[in-house]
Amino acid sequence: MNFDYNEEQQLLADSLRRYLQAQYSFEQRKKLLDGSPEVWAKFGEMGLLALPLSPDYGGFGGGAVDLMAIMETFGEALVVEPYLATLIASRLVARAGTAAQKSALLPAVAEGRLKMAFAHTESGARYDLAAVKCAATKSGDHWLIDGEKKAAQGAPVADKLVVSAAAAGKPRLFLVDRSAVKLSPRRSLDSFLEADVVLARARAEALDGGLAEIEEATDFASALICAEAVGAMKFSCDTTLEYLKTRKQFGVPIGTFQALQHRIVDMVIAHEQAKSMSCLACSKIDFSENAKDRARAISAAKIKIADAARHVSHEAVQLHGGMGMSEEMKVSHAFRRLAVLARQFGDADHHLARFASL
Repeated sequence: MNFDYNEEQQLLADSLRRYLQAQYSFEQRKKLLDGSPEVWAKFGEMGLLALPLSPDYGGFGGGAVDLMAIMETFGEALVVEPYLATLIASRLVARAGTAAQKSALLPAVAEGRLKMAFAHTESGARYDLAAVKCAATKSGDHWLIDGEKKAAQGAPVADKLVVSAAAAGKPRLFLVDRSAVKLSPRRSLDSFLEADVVLARARAEALDGGLAEIEEATDFASALICAEAVGAMKFSCDTTLEYLKTRKQFGVPIGTFQALQHRIVDMVIAHEQAKSMSCLACSKIDFSENAKDRARAISAAKIKIADAARHVSHEAVQLHGGMGMSEEMKVSHAFRRLAVLARQFGDADHHLARFASL
């Protein structure tokens, strides 16, 4: 299997990396945690938002494999823009929306004029995608939704929400304006904006989709966060290696100590194994026509990447010493991001059980 990016994928990743190095350094990032219209507009200008959308709506028809390099680059720079949140919600619209809904929303997403978020998780649900207590009732030509969603990433800055709610006893998908809900915004451990969403007779438009679409979109998102974790691990390995080369003890760089050389080698091996599993997961999203085969590959990747993320992030902090956990060091923020990515859309225990059941 060829793990190298093609020329177009590599050029886009290189262009994005140059932009982030110039405009999204770690110090600049601290000032952009609440979101930046300029950064989002630049993502639209570069075609990042249009990449996975259909050409019928201003997109390029790319898949998860095409997004891998972007997500890895985001992982290296610890980008906090609601890119993935918008991708998940727009994918649900693309797969379950009417022609009118797609025409109204997807071109605006592609051009960077619209941010979206997916509000699905509920209290007590853990990782059970079918556990939906929010209720949707028909009222004339629209729907009304009552209930509460937890930790919807990107919701505080989203213009539109895709919300799951139970109708006739089954989960269904709905479009809701942000103005129709009450948000309780906060910042997560890894500095992303998220919010609990309270829906009280919130007016909504129905999408023609349910649990199958939710499961597919969650697998799609899981594959992409695997790629993002690979990028964060690469940064952790690179910055730790550089530290070992420059930090001196007893008059010599600590990187000359054999025990530490073994540890950095183990980190690099874990990163490379994680990258291979990320490639497998993304390729299954794009090319597997069997939902069970896709789910097994995603769960296998999440299990391996959760293990690698824990190993690499812990070693990076330990090899930096006490300063590795300081707020001023980017490696401590990579540690937090990897801790979240290892659990997002299912931790290792959840995916072990899922893998065994398929």
